[in-house]
Parts: sequence; structure tokens; C-alpha cells
Amino acid sequence: MDISIVIPALNEAGKIGHDIEAAARFLGENAFGGEIIVVDDGSTDATAEEASRAVVPPPIRKTVLRLERQSGKGAAVRRGVLESRGEVVLYADSGTCIPYANALTVIRRIAAGELDMALASRRLKKTVIRRDRPLRRRIISRLFHRAAVLVAGLPRWITDSQCGFKVYEGDAARELFAGLATPGFLFELEIILKALRRGCRIEEFPVEWTCDLDSRLRPAAHAKGVLKELLKVRSLTKK
Repeated sequence: MDISIVIPALNEAGKIGHDIEAAARFLGENAFGGEIIVVDDGSTDATAEEASRAVVPPPIRKTVLRLERQSGKGAAVRRGVLESRGEVVLYADSGTCIPYANALTVIRRIAAGELDMALASRRLKKTVIRRDRPLRRRIISRLFHRAAVLVAGLPRWITDSQCGFKVYEGDAARELFAGLATPGFLFELEIILKALRRGCRIEEFPVEWTCDLDSRLRPAAHAKGVLKELLKVRSLTKK
């Protein structure tokens, strides 16, 4: 089975080599074929160069794509997914906050035709938090989830739409991302809502999660316009 691992990266020169190494080790240890696709979202550091230097053992393939300017996380993931060829697509944030092995069960279920999409959740009872987010980020995250439910129509049973670790059936992923209209961090919400409307089978799964304290995510910076963006996502997913 071929797995495509897509890693969006913005100014992650210090981490991306480890990310690629961890992804390649996961594929090799589980006898998966496939590829690792790094998408540099217009970094101003040496992210693309460090990704290019990283060595992966054959038959695993590595591709490094670079957006000319910073276009948003959604744009970066979209580019990587559309370049992918795997039967299963796994998208993971840089920083390796979640061990790739946590996805093994859902990868096999997707490959068996039991699921179309699996969402890592930091809020499930069986999830293990090794290092949590600062209190401010936790509060903002909970407020965002409530707003996503009330404004955008996210089902309440989806507890964590924004965790950067998701697994998709390959063709479903490429079809969904081909129509993605949200380039920023709300892209995950758009994809989930469109997938639900199309009847995709979606489940959440527990993980071991360690907060990346050096994350490029700045929730407070996005808070001001989040209501407008949620309304925009809702309109996109109602079409």
C-alpha cells in the first residue's frame, strides 16, 4: 500500500529534517510504499533547503514544493494533496507533535474501505496529552469550537476540527482539496463540512499529543476576523 504524507511548513528549518526522518521511519517500519511531500509556504529561512537535504531510503519518494509567497496553511496542504498519488493521504503539521504510529489503525481501516476520513482529536478520553497548550491557547480553542458549531454548522460530535493530523482515502482527499477555497487555517473546517455533505464516512481517533511550543500558529492574531471567516466557510459548504 502506498501512503502519501503531506507536511506543510513555514519557517521550520530547524524541524523539517526530523519531520521527514520520522515520516520515513514510519513508512519503512510498516512496510508501506509511498512518498513524503513537503510544501514550503513561502518561508524566509532555509526550510526548503533543509527539506531537500534530508535523505529517505528507497523505495520511499520525497518531493519538496515551494510556494513563491506565503499563501496560507490551507493553500500549502492543498498543493501537497493534489501532488499526491497515494491510496491513503496523511497530512501532518511540522513538529511531529503526534507519532505517526498513532495513525496505523485508521490507515488500515481506510485501506479496507471502512472509512473515508479520520481526524485526530486532542479531546477524546483516550487521548494522552504529553505537554498541553498554554491556558490562553486552550481557551481560544474551546471558544473557536463553539463558534464553529454555532456559526458554521460543525456537528458537535466532532470535538477537534483543527488538529493538524488527518488521514484521508486518497481519491476522496484529492477531490475535496481540488475545490478548496479557504487558503488559511480554517481550511480544515471547510474540508470536513464538505466531506460530510458528500456523505463521507468520518471518525475521530485518539492520539498522543505534545504541544509544539515553537508553533507558528498564532490564534489571537486570527481571532478578530474569525466570525467573518466562519460565515464564509458556511456559505462555501452550503453550495
